[in-house]
Amino acid sequence: MKPKTWLFLGLAGALALVGAACGGGAGGGGGGDLSGTIQVDGSSTVQPFAQAAAELFQEENPGVRITVGGAGTGDGFERFCRGETEISDASRPIEAEEKDACKKENVQPREVQVANDGIAVVTSKQLQVDCVTTDQLKDLFGPDADAKTLKDVDPKFPATPATLFAPGEESGTFDFFTEEINGEEGAQRTEGVQTSADDNQLVTGVSGSPGGIGYFGFSFFEQNQDKLNVVGVDGGEGCVKPSSETIQNESYKPLSRPIFMYPSEKALQRPEVKEFMNFTIDNAPRIAEASKIVPLTGEQVSESQSSLKGS
Repeated sequence: MKPKTWLFLGLAGALALVGAACGGGAGGGGGGDLSGTIQVDGSSTVQPFAQAAAELFQEENPGVRITVGGAGTGDGFERFCRGETEISDASRPIEAEEKDACKKENVQPREVQVANDGIAVVTSKQLQVDCVTTDQLKDLFGPDADAKTLKDVDPKFPATPATLFAPGEESGTFDFFTEEINGEEGAQRTEGVQTSADDNQLVTGVSGSPGGIGYFGFSFFEQNQDKLNVVGVDGGEGCVKPSSETIQNESYKPLSRPIFMYPSEKALQRPEVKEFMNFTIDNAPRIAEASKIVPLTGEQVSESQSSLKGS
């Protein structure tokens, strides 16, 4: 996946402010004496956060080179378990079969939550829909769904032909959405849905289609809210729209989730990887704010720091 060039353009000022606020001491950062190469790949949702963390860390540690990819959670774990990367970004927890694949290669993952996220259901600006229930989402995206318009799932909705967009099967967002909405991970209608591993392509597709409706990480809606309409979701307790507050307090149900970075135990033995992960968690709320991802709470920061220490 191509790097998100908007991140580096948009974060330059924000990162400078974060760096000034951190003063080089909040996460240690290794004091600029570190060197080495760290490869990070995985979730495109986590990618902006990881890129921001890498950019800031490298400002204080110019001898460390960090590359960040966005191949998708599933593909990222495949690379990680083959020993090709030191850290795997993930928008869902690692699965049992992925743990088994890692074990076969003597790769031990360490789970560390770095931020929070919600999956935003969005439409084009022309298709104004305020709220959908989880059942209606299943009627649109479920494996047995055959709705051609939103009116097919609710007579109050517009009769505009619906053009559906979703992440690809390698995406943790796809896994999470299908499990929470359709009742089975990976189960989704195949006809009438356009998929892509690139969230920016999904944004372009939804915003450019009069009947466009799709889903992806909340941060991508925030970056493109001038082009999109966000839809509230009723998970049984009333309609709630995604926001930093509703995602952090988990009132946006059932599409709020934690997001992770998984360093390997072997990689954590290397000073540059250990310091990068410590730096990332110590500064996680500021990095999340700079990269427009929902930050950890203070309690979550403490839990992630304990995870890194192995306690």
